Amino acid sequence: MKRQNGITLVALVITIIILLILAGISIGALTNQGLFNRAQEAKNLSEKAQQNEINTLNEYSDKINAIMNDIK
Repeated sequence: MKRQNGITLVALVITIIILLILAGISIGALTNQGLFNRAQEAKNLSEKAQQNEINTLNEYSDKINAIMNDIK
């Protein structure tokens, strides 16, 4: 009788079930800790900082243009 090597269907199903359980636990842990809320807050703060930077650069540009016009 020849012995066959490989994964059995039962071992494959058990592995998939274990991976699904671990994925469910990790997704639950991520949502319970509020990581998604903190990521959204960080995004909002980054957007505000970017808008402030744009406003500051526009002010500097206006001042430079006013000085250049005075020189001419």
